[in-house]
This record gives sequence, structure tokens and C-alpha cells, in this order.
Amino acid sequence: MTIIEYIQTLSDNPYFGAGFGLASLGVGAAFLRKGSQVATILFKRHYMITLEVPCRDKSYQWLLQWITHKGARKTQHLSVETSFELKDTGHVNTKYEFIPSIGTHFFKYKGNWIKVQRTREQQTLDLHMGIPWETVQLTAFGNDRTIYFEILEEARQMALKEHEGKTIMYTALGSEWRQFGHPRKKRPVDSVVLGDGIATRILNDCKEFINNPGWYSDRGIPYRRGYLLYGPPGCGKSSFITALAGELERGICVLNLSERGLTDDRLNHLLAVAPQQTIILLEDIDAAFRDRSEENHRVKTAYEGLNNLTMSGLLNCLDGVASTEARILFMTTNYKEKLDAALVRPGRVDVKEYIGYCNKNQVEQMFLRFYRGPNKLEALELAREFAEGVISQGKDVSPAQIQGFFMFYKNDPQQVLTNISQIWELTK
Repeated sequence: MTIIEYIQTLSDNPYFGAGFGLASLGVGAAFLRKGSQVATILFKRHYMITLEVPCRDKSYQWLLQWITHKGARKTQHLSVETSFELKDTGHVNTKYEFIPSIGTHFFKYKGNWIKVQRTREQQTLDLHMGIPWETVQLTAFGNDRTIYFEILEEARQMALKEHEGKTIMYTALGSEWRQFGHPRKKRPVDSVVLGDGIATRILNDCKEFINNPGWYSDRGIPYRRGYLLYGPPGCGKSSFITALAGELERGICVLNLSERGLTDDRLNHLLAVAPQQTIILLEDIDAAFRDRSEENHRVKTAYEGLNNLTMSGLLNCLDGVASTEARILFMTTNYKEKLDAALVRPGRVDVKEYIGYCNKNQVEQMFLRFYRGPNKLEALELAREFAEGVISQGKDVSPAQIQGFFMFYKNDPQQVLTNISQIWELTK
């Protein structure tokens, strides 16, 4: 029997014909399934654009808030974030923010339908934030990525608007900066009464530095500025820096050099990754180091041995090869004489200002700010009388002492004049 006759015989067999038909259907279905998968992949690759935003990215929370307010308003699958907001009246309001929950959501933006998929990996933790790893994935038709630039920019502008008129404080947590507390209402610069011309000099110097980056680059000078405010406690050093940050529309990164586990490498990393548009503040710099000419240059504390920061490491972070630029750094101290000369040399500290006890003009200005009467001439006369009475005592007095004294007589300037001698007793 030839091969052709054999095949014809098999084809006449009904069992073989049925089996061959089923096999053909299976092969056809497999080809269709594979073809549809390939077609889907090709369609997504060439006709759809996807954006993935991980929870570690700065725009993650901005995007979730934007999606809630501008995009998926009608979604019924929500998560809640509860916060507390202090009003000017002194009352604390509870604030609920609803954001899209884990799952899939859809919204329309400028005529384009966008799919939002928020996922959470229960088995994977973000080691820095201590929460499960999350991502948000946006998918839209087309291949124009500008739609995502526009969304992210709108989300950023919305977040900035919420913080408008406020100062954000940051603190170091591990190897990154984390917002500390709620944004604070900006404090006017003139609310901190310093000695004659000090506030104006520092403010003008900061503005000149910020507005002239090209001047530094043209001359090959590192684009950074360091300030040292020194003087007795309670004279307004930290308060002025807070007000200055508000005036310059910058946040404040507060860095504690006595923190447990702080090393040279970690300090260098923190300065390198500090948020943009911020002032770095090193308070009480003398508490971390003394002059190296002394036998024991490190201050003895309860944490001795736990802080591995060295003086040479700090100096390199401030003015070394790897130190960052476009930076404004403030240091404060109550004891300038305890600081190492290398720490306060030009290049590391460019401006030094003494913030001392009150003079007559400061006392007068503080009185006028605290007691604002309808009769300006009468208020001015009372302020001069009060300032003269304070100075005539012949004792040093700080702005903190005067403000604390005013708090005992909030609405009675006459009692303030009568009890001037109690300033040093009531504020001990």
C-alpha cells in the first residue's frame, strides 16, 4: 500500500477524522490566543503610554491628592488620611483627606481616559518609611508623554498652594529628610527685634546670594553661604532664622550634630540630599565640639561613644571636595569662644553676627509691637518711658525675658511700667 493510499484510508476513518478536527481546533485556538497576546503587547507598546510612580518618589503623595481632587472624584473606593490643623483662633480642626484606595480607578483628563492602578506589596516594606511598598501606575492612549508632565506639574502646584504662606520644617531620619510636624505659619521678619541693622544686613546678604549664582560660577567660587549667629541665650537667634526662612520662602532643615549614630558619611549624605529651597540649621554648634587646642575637644555627654562624628568630617562636609553647593547654612552658638578657629574661618562661615542683649531701641520696639493702642503718640511715649526704665536698671535683659514679662500683663501696659523691676524676678 502506498503512502497516499494509507492516508486516504485514515481519512475515511471517522475516529481519526474527529480527532484530527479537534486537534486542528486546539492548534487554531492556541494560535489565536498567542496572536491576541502579541497584538495586545504591540498595541500597548506603540499606542499606550504608562507612568509608574513609587511611594519613595516625592511626587507620590502629590499625585494621590491631585487624582482625588482633579481626577477620580467619583470613585467609590477610597482611603482616608486624618490630620489636625491649628486655626488662628486657637482651635484644632480635624481634617480628613480621601485618596484613591488600592485597586483600579478611571478618570478623564483633557479628553483622555486614564487608568489608575494603585498596588501594594504586603511582603515588601519600604525600609526608610516603614510601610508596605506601594506604586501608582497611570495608563493612557497615545504616546505623548507631555500629558504626564502636565499632570505632575498640576499636582506639584496644588501641593505648593496648600503650603503657601507657611514654613516647612525638616528633620533627619536615617539617611533622608522627613517633614517635621505641620507647616508653620510664616513669621514676619520685623516680629523679631534685633540690634540696629542686624536683620536688614543678614536679609540683604541672603537675597544677594540667592539672586547672583552666576557671579560665583564666573569666578570659580563655590556657590554656598555660611552664617554664624552667636550671643547669649534668649536673644532671638533661632527665632530670627525661622522668620528669615519665611521671608525667603524657604524651609528649614534642622540638624542635630549630637544625634546618636551620626557619622561623617551620613552627615555628608544628608547635606547632599537636603531638600531644595531650604536653609540648613546647625543649632548650638558648640555642644558638639570644643576647640581642638583643648585636651578634650569633645563635650562629655550621656551619649559619648555613640556619636561617631569627627571635627575633620564636619569641616570636610562644610567646605570639602564633596561638599554641596547652592546651600545656605546657619550655625548658632551661645559661646563663640569655644568654637574651633577652623570651623568659623571664611569659606565655612562668611558672615558672623553678634545677637546680644537688648538696647534701648529694641526694648522700645518690643513694647510698641506688644501694646498697640489706638493713640500712637501715647503708645510711643509709654514705650520710651518703659525703655528708659529698663535700661536705667543697669542689668542685661534678653528679648525672651522682656516678652515673658509682657505675658504677665498682656492687656495692661500701665502695670508693665509700674513693675519694671520684676522683669528679672518673674523670668528667672
